[in-house]
Amino acid sequence: MTVPKSSVLVLDSAEPEALAEFYAGLLGAKTRRGTDPDFIEVVGNDGVCVAVRRDHGYAPPSWPRPDDSQQAHLHILVAEDDMDEAEREAVGLGARPVETRDNSGPRDVRTYADPAGHSFTLVAREGRSAG
Repeated sequence: MTVPKSSVLVLDSAEPEALAEFYAGLLGAKTRRGTDPDFIEVVGNDGVCVAVRRDHGYAPPSWPRPDDSQQAHLHILVAEDDMDEAEREAVGLGARPVETRDNSGPRDVRTYADPAGHSFTLVAREGRSAG
């Protein structure tokens, strides 16, 4: 059985408040802050649409994209109690751990590379129940 998960696209920005407000207006949504002051979710009727994370070294995207600029990555939201099982699933499917420190609790974040090298994180989601 697979651990319940959801995902959200996270955009990096030097000014996450302004970017989150832009997307909230564009999508007819609202902004929501959690425990991390540098992370803002844009929430619509169907849940989280997108999120914005403060990157103090942010470089705006250009075409072609700079080699050292990530710009966006996928957060996969998991119940706190399911983080270890979700990690086993990801690795079993071919993910390569990049950073898997167990922070425990609501700020547990573990970073991986998918089989093609794209980064994503498993994030313990406060209030998300297991099962």
